[in-house]
Amino acid sequence: MTFTDLGREQYISLETFRKNGEGVKTPVWVVGEGDKMYVWTQRDSWKVKRIRNNSQVRLAKSDQRGNTSGKWVSAQARVLDTPEARASMQQRLTKKYGLLARLFLLMGRLRGSSDRQVVLEIQAV
Repeated sequence: MTFTDLGREQYISLETFRKNGEGVKTPVWVVGEGDKMYVWTQRDSWKVKRIRNNSQVRLAKSDQRGNTSGKWVSAQARVLDTPEARASMQQRLTKKYGLLARLFLLMGRLRGSSDRQVVLEIQAV
């Protein structure tokens, strides 16, 4: 499976790395766009902290529980933390995931967590 193929999947497993090199896998929604992928997550999540320390990540096709299938693909991630990045990502999520994304985003607004979200931009290496 190629990097581009992974961007079309419903879920992928995103593996980030602790300072000691140990990998931590997390199932996430992903939106592929050209040669990049985007993931929506909380600003204070551990995966964001790990990416800020080490931008190297690995990706694989997975289900919503994180059970992987296929080969792992190496990539590099960066954190986008601007209102424009969040607005653009909300549109991407709605386009790909439809009603489910709308409900997910509405729940975030009701909880007041929309502004605490960031976008992970991922590119193949």
